[in-house]
Amino acid sequence: MEEKLAINGGTPVRKEFLQYGRQYIDDEDISKVVEVLKGDYLTTGPYVREFEKAIANKVGSKYAVAVTSGTSALHCATLAAGLEKGDEVLVTPMTFAASANCILYVGATPVFVDIEENTGNIDVSKIEEKITYKTKAIIAVSYRGNPVKIDKIMDIAKKHNLIVIEDAAHAIGAKYKDSYVGNNANMTIFSFHPVKHITTGEGGAITTNDKELYRKLIEVRSHGITRNVDIMENKDDPWYYEQIDLGYNYRMPDINAALGASQIKKLDSFIEKRKELATLYSSMLKGNQYVTLLEDTEDGFNSEHIYVIKLNLEKLNCTRREIFSALIKENIGVNVHYIPVYFHPYYRKLGYKRGICPVCEEFYERIITLPLHVSMNRDDVISVIKALDKVFKYYSIEA
Repeated sequence: MEEKLAINGGTPVRKEFLQYGRQYIDDEDISKVVEVLKGDYLTTGPYVREFEKAIANKVGSKYAVAVTSGTSALHCATLAAGLEKGDEVLVTPMTFAASANCILYVGATPVFVDIEENTGNIDVSKIEEKITYKTKAIIAVSYRGNPVKIDKIMDIAKKHNLIVIEDAAHAIGAKYKDSYVGNNANMTIFSFHPVKHITTGEGGAITTNDKELYRKLIEVRSHGITRNVDIMENKDDPWYYEQIDLGYNYRMPDINAALGASQIKKLDSFIEKRKELATLYSSMLKGNQYVTLLEDTEDGFNSEHIYVIKLNLEKLNCTRREIFSALIKENIGVNVHYIPVYFHPYYRKLGYKRGICPVCEEFYERIITLPLHVSMNRDDVISVIKALDKVFKYYSIEA
C-alpha cells in the first residue's frame, strides 16, 4: 500500500522539523562571549586581532581584516580594489545577491558569466568572452564550499590586468591544489552568518597577501580614518588622526570576534562532520533515477557548506515546487540556493533580462538544497532520504 504523503494528510517522516542549516554553539563559545561582556572592550578590541590572526593562520594569508558581515567584506574589497562608476565586474549569477550588489555599491556594473552545469561554479571558459576595455575585476564564487579553479582565473586576470575577489562565503576550510581558499586571489571574503561553517552571529572577513590592499581595507572598514603617521599630513600631535578617504563603520565588535576566535578552533572538526554527512548523502543517492548529484572541482577539497541536488524532473509527474512543498510537510527543511541574481525585480529594473546565462537558468529550475549542519547525525540523513524516496515514489511518472 502506497504511503500517504504528509501534504495529503499522512504521517510525516519526521516528528520534528529539520532545519537546512544552523549554528553550533557550545559552552566554551559562551564562556568566551561572557568574558568579553565582563571585560573592558565590547567593540573593536583584542579579540578582533586574535580572530584576524587565527583566520590568516588558517588560510595561510599574510593579512586578515574582520568586518561586520560577508556583505560588508565584499563592499570593502570592491572599495580597496578601486572600483568605480564606468567599471565592469564579472560575477556569477548563481549566488546570494550580495556578490553582485557590492559592485553596484561602488557605482560599477555587474556582468554575469554563466556557470558549469556540473558544479554550479563560474565557467572559466566563458570569462574571457565577457571581458571588455571596461572590465576591472572578477568576483568568483566558490559555491557550496567547492573551490573555483582559481589558478585559471588568476591567469586570465593577469593577462587582462584584472583584480580577482574570491567570494568564499561558503568555503572557509576548502582547498584547491593543496592551498587553502583565501590564499590565492587578490582578496578573498568569508562570511560568519549562523548557517556558515563557523559563526560570529553576523560577521565576515577579507584575506589578502597584498600590503597595500590590506592598508586600504583597514581604512575603509573604519570611516576612511588612519593613525598611520607615514601617510598623515599632521605627524606631530599624539592625539591626531586623519580621514584620508570615505569609509564606513564596518568594525567587528569584540563580542562577535570572541565567538569567532572560539569557533575557528573547531573548524576542522566541523568540516569533518559535514564531510561525513555529505558523503552519506552521496552514497545513499548514488544511482537514484530522480536525482543528479553535483560534482566537485578536480584537485579541490569541498568544505561542504550546503548539499545541493538536481531533480530529474522529466522522471517526475510534478514541479520542483510540489517536491519542495511535500518535503517541508515531511518536516524536512529544504531550501533553494540560489535564485539567479538577475531574476530579482531590482536587477530587472536595471535592464537585466532572462536568457543571458542559460546554463544557470536551467540549473536553478532543478536544484534543491538538503539539510546539512553539524548538529545533524546519521539518522537525520536517513530520514531525509526516506522522505525523498516517499515523495519521489508518489510523483514518479512510473507510479
